[in-house]
Amino acid sequence: MIVRRKILPKAIGDFVSVSFLLIIVPLIYWFELWVVLPQLYQTGSVPYTLHFCLGTFIMVNIVGNFTYTVLCDTSINQVMISTNEASIKEGWRFCTVCETIGPPRSWHCNTCNTCILKRDHHCLFTACCVGYQNHRYFLMFIFYLFVSTVYSVVYNNYFIWSQIEFEFPMTIIKLVFPVAIFIFGFDGSINQFYLMLYIVTVIGMLFTGALFFYHFNLVFTGCTPNERNKNNYIYNLGWKHNIIDVFGDKWYWTWVLPYVPSKLPQDGIIWKRNSEWSMNCSKSK
Repeated sequence: MIVRRKILPKAIGDFVSVSFLLIIVPLIYWFELWVVLPQLYQTGSVPYTLHFCLGTFIMVNIVGNFTYTVLCDTSINQVMISTNEASIKEGWRFCTVCETIGPPRSWHCNTCNTCILKRDHHCLFTACCVGYQNHRYFLMFIFYLFVSTVYSVVYNNYFIWSQIEFEFPMTIIKLVFPVAIFIFGFDGSINQFYLMLYIVTVIGMLFTGALFFYHFNLVFTGCTPNERNKNNYIYNLGWKHNIIDVFGDKWYWTWVLPYVPSKLPQDGIIWKRNSEWSMNCSKSK
């Protein structure tokens, strides 16, 4: 993996989003394992230990995949592009900003100020672009965020209703409209803080759930958001090959930890197309 040199957020939106993530993720981790879990299971018991280990495993994957997404350089700066290749391949273009030839599926990001290999999108919560080299880590990042929020909401439902004193209609208002907590203020009880964290996990579950289904659907169809908008499915090699193209040859182990090496089948420059792929497969048979 080639490491990005400039990883600090370059836009205000990136800075705010990354700051929020770096604060709320450790806070939720503390809340779930040091506040909620001891209330549900006796400390040191088998269920307590299992849930503590599982929660920590999820946290390691969130932090690890986030770190790899941010650090992994997926720009065209890491590859050597020859003019001969560009002259015979469709989809090549000249980037006037980078003053270089860009391969198919690459695009220039104004925020990152460079062209990105197989650019998927610019992520506010990682302050970098998601491209060919870090696509795997981004997908696992949102996957474990989704798993963690679902996990949290399930157990928080048991915890929060046993701790919060129900006051009609204020409690309902604060549950339905989370911003009401900041309008009407806290009541001085730590339970109000717990209620806010509970609402954050619910919103996080809905948000990451939508991201999870959207981005994994793109993986199965073998396209980026821009290609999907243009109904361009020429790189769709079938769901299994599409998965391998993103997660690498050890795709079945990449969900375990981000540190598992998994070599990507292509180079991010020359792309197999479904027509060529089908023709080669038929000839091999």
